[in-house]
Amino acid sequence: MAAATNERAEQRPHSVWLTGRPPLRRKAEQPAGLGLDKIVEATVRLLDAEGLAKFSMRRLAAELGVTAMSLYWYVDTKDDLLELAVDAVAGELALPDDAEDDTADWRDQLRGLATTYRDVLLRHPWAPRLLGEVLNIGPHSMAFSSATLRVMARSGLGPDGTSGALASLFHFVYGFATIRSLHEARCRAAGLSIDDYFAHVIAAISDRPDFTETMELSARAGYAMPDASALDMLDRDFAFALDLQIAGIDAMREAQSGARAGGR
Repeated sequence: MAAATNERAEQRPHSVWLTGRPPLRRKAEQPAGLGLDKIVEATVRLLDAEGLAKFSMRRLAAELGVTAMSLYWYVDTKDDLLELAVDAVAGELALPDDAEDDTADWRDQLRGLATTYRDVLLRHPWAPRLLGEVLNIGPHSMAFSSATLRVMARSGLGPDGTSGALASLFHFVYGFATIRSLHEARCRAAGLSIDDYFAHVIAAISDRPDFTETMELSARAGYAMPDASALDMLDRDFAFALDLQIAGIDAMREAQSGARAGGR
């Protein structure tokens, strides 16, 4: 029985949030003025500036002016530190005011949650990858999750549809923000703004016969306009797609309500 218990314990998902760490005790060789909050802040700053691929504990230590070993007074592994960084940026998410829950429209609140999620992912383009790799159960992340569930509970959608509705909405936001971040990174690597990059692409394909139909259809749809702002177009598309998502949830809510009324 003990062996089976130990095996189950080893299979438990690893997370810094599930690992009890003893309280830190000040030691002579521990750098003065260094703390976990300062380390996490520097981690986020470095990830924003240089990206996930270049991040290392040695690089972080150099940024802080300490030795790499000093960081391990506070975290056990680099992965643990990355989990802390993901939750730190989740602290930037704007949550609905609980005092307004009785009067606020759940659609507006859901739209606000989706928009703040997009904005955080765009500000920190390294975060989407980590969100798919780490166990996202830090306090800020859980506060956001709880807020989305409270809003959905007020929507009138049945409990069996809540997880699917939230998955549809936030997977859309995640995908939209991730693709946009990758595109913006490509533009930066080319030394161009996103508008200039878009204009170069349009100019390169506008005279090619194999793109004629696509160009015509894109122009009708509001794309491929020489004087259009790519960022404005992306914001417009996001807003419309978000409205479609919320309208779909609302339609499902109404359908469920009608089905319940018809079954009486």
